[in-house]
Amino acid sequence: MFISEGEVNMIYLDNGATTPVDSEVLNAFVKVNQNFWGNPSSLHAFGARAEQLLIQSEKQILSLLNATQHQVIFTSGATESNNLAIRGLCQSYKNRGRHIITTAIEHASVHETFTDLENEGLRVTFIDVKGSHDEFIKRVEAAICEDTILISCIHVNNETGGVFPVYELGQLVDKYPKIKFHVDAVQSVGKLPVDMDDMKIDLLSLSAHKIHGIKGSGALIKHHSIQLQPQITGGNQMYGYRSGTINVAGAVALAKALRLVIDPLTQNYHKVKKLFDYTVKELENMKDIVINSRSNQSPYIINFAAVPIKGETLVHALEEYDVYISSKSACSSKKATASKILLALGVSEEIALESVRVSFSHLTTEQEVEQFIKALKIVVSQLKR
Repeated sequence: MFISEGEVNMIYLDNGATTPVDSEVLNAFVKVNQNFWGNPSSLHAFGARAEQLLIQSEKQILSLLNATQHQVIFTSGATESNNLAIRGLCQSYKNRGRHIITTAIEHASVHETFTDLENEGLRVTFIDVKGSHDEFIKRVEAAICEDTILISCIHVNNETGGVFPVYELGQLVDKYPKIKFHVDAVQSVGKLPVDMDDMKIDLLSLSAHKIHGIKGSGALIKHHSIQLQPQITGGNQMYGYRSGTINVAGAVALAKALRLVIDPLTQNYHKVKKLFDYTVKELENMKDIVINSRSNQSPYIINFAAVPIKGETLVHALEEYDVYISSKSACSSKKATASKILLALGVSEEIALESVRVSFSHLTTEQEVEQFIKALKIVVSQLKR
């Protein structure tokens, strides 16, 4: 079903879940698999060529993120990176302390890891994120104690797009040499400026498929001085932190994807900000629309509710118009429960159940957003009747 006559392409506004693969990235992935498929751990020259590509990819990633004292551990994605960073550090530094700090609105791969560690005997402080950034930083500082070894914070929340004060938090953590600082930057890398040295980030997780890269590819960027307990053991690849034959093509494609979004980052940001401002203005003019996104906001994500329509119902109704959005995070969108993140931000359970997420990319067009708004108005009117 289409809004107007003629052919209308799919309107994809779920880029926070995954993005289409850039053709240059895909070509790089295919080329490496066709021509440089040797094992980079092999001693022969053919393997050495693959290893050289791996080294070049690492250098490019570190340069793009200004991580001068770091190394890259290529992983299967951000979930593995988050687990390796958090579990690996806590296991490696358990003799230094058993207290760790995070926020109440982390991605499931961080939140559940902290919950598991709490069940294993570590003491966890989940920081309340309601209020201003200054209040948030003060709560973190108040939670720090002699036993604290790790602070982990998401940069851009995956459901609301709320931006958290990673720079300020990094300056705070830098005062405590014993404490390490981990950032889940999945929704910020390639969209907002990320400077690991300037932000004092020790560990950073990212995923390729959020930046028009290949699924199943990601990285943990780690300060070279930090020790981690490996979570996958075997042949001691990736500096001994992640065993298994290294996905060289995935690493090359990740570096390519990162460069293609960071080089035009400012231009892309301004383009998406216009789409964000237009969408918010249109939503504000609609009756019974509640916008949940925070004032400190990434323009790539908008979270809102069309009261009293359940989020899942709205998502499926928009599908009839070839418009694709999501309810909650893709990792939990099939669970018919209120978003824990929205509840932690003080949103009522009713609104949390009715909320949906629209997420843009630099490929999103003004026409697509206009068609989305038209479809939304029709669907909301129909569902209310």
